Amino acid sequence: MTSVDQVPAQRAVTSARIGRVTAKMREIGEELPPQDGVAVFNRVYLSVTEELEQRLLLGHFEDRTATGELGTRFAARFLDAVDAEATGRRTPACWRPLFRFRRHPAVRPLQFALAGINAHIGHDLPLALVDTCRALDAGPDELEADFERIGELLTGLEEHIREDLMPGPDLLDVADPLTHLVGSWSLERARGGAWAAFRALWGLRGLGELLEETAEGLDATVGMTGRCLLTPL
Repeated sequence: MTSVDQVPAQRAVTSARIGRVTAKMREIGEELPPQDGVAVFNRVYLSVTEELEQRLLLGHFEDRTATGELGTRFAARFLDAVDAEATGRRTPACWRPLFRFRRHPAVRPLQFALAGINAHIGHDLPLALVDTCRALDAGPDELEADFERIGELLTGLEEHIREDLMPGPDLLDVADPLTHLVGSWSLERARGGAWAAFRALWGLRGLGELLEETAEGLDATVGMTGRCLLTPL
């Protein structure tokens, strides 16, 4: 494993910010029962964020500062939602289904993972992209290449989830409702939708009220999808 001391300072600083995020995710994992729906998603997301941290150290991205900024702001939205739920504050609509059904005995781990990814990609990612562009005084075109590289990580995540959480072939066949539910959602389509939503939100950035209404509509729509993904089976 490459140590911080072996890489340029910019990589070390960028990775350190992501490192604080992964440390918080590990704390969440230690505090929650393994079968808790939030814990299931947290484990999945932690593995991706750790991989992002390593790729930043190794210089995998064209703009490490922008990617580190995006990765940190992106993860912070999930961590803020967890903290809001724990302290009784209002959470984004996209996360409410997962918090509501997190202990439901008839919801399977794969559903928890997909519902969390749906909320995070469909809602949190477009807003994190907007926040990153504002923070760095950059435009969408400047983030697109590294967004695609992050997309490669997310695609690997989907494969990992299906391998680890999907029941074996003896337990899952075409008649199982989970087969149809899983087949109705695609990370690739969600990622494409997130980029389109980001471009729309960015185009509305000077129109405060309209921007807020559009963001709220996105939150509600993603929340409806999450509720369907968590249908007890």
